[in-house]
Amino acid sequence: MNVSPLDLRQAKFRRKLRGLDPVEVMSFLAAVADDYEQALRETDRLRQELMRSESALVAHREHEKNLQNTLMTAQKLSDEIKATAEGEARRIIREAEGRSDLLLDKTHARLEDVQREIDGLKLKRKDAETTLEATIATLRNTLEFIREQEAREREEKILLHRPRPALSGRASSVEGLAVENVDKAEAPPARRVQGLS
Repeated sequence: MNVSPLDLRQAKFRRKLRGLDPVEVMSFLAAVADDYEQALRETDRLRQELMRSESALVAHREHEKNLQNTLMTAQKLSDEIKATAEGEARRIIREAEGRSDLLLDKTHARLEDVQREIDGLKLKRKDAETTLEATIATLRNTLEFIREQEAREREEKILLHRPRPALSGRASSVEGLAVENVDKAEAPPARRVQGLS
């Protein structure tokens, strides 16, 4: 017989002579009903919690099973990928070695070409230096010649302009004008070499 807390609260008993105190009985039944109701609630809560735990356990077991299957599949796939990668790596290494040998041969040939070009450029540089040195020497000699020529011309002008012993006042002034005109006629125009000091 299932008795609910409400049944305990609403229970009625027949009165008999020299029976129990009805107030005490009702108080006791009310206290028992409260405890019983609390126990039922706790039982219901524990039952729901147990159901949730069992559901979670089933989900965890299913998840664990899926995880184990996934791990096994991943391990198998990893082994296959590793084997494929090792084979591909060996093939790539072989191809790389072949290409590196070819590249090394091309590099040696190019190095020889570059060395020949360097040697040719060194010869051209040497020729250019020799030509430049000869040009500088020629310009220096030309400059020295021009300076010497100008110095001689200055000395000649100085000698022509020296005063001569005076014969007479008029004769010497006429003679001076003649000498000056001769100087102007004979003196070459001053020459300049641009870019040289």
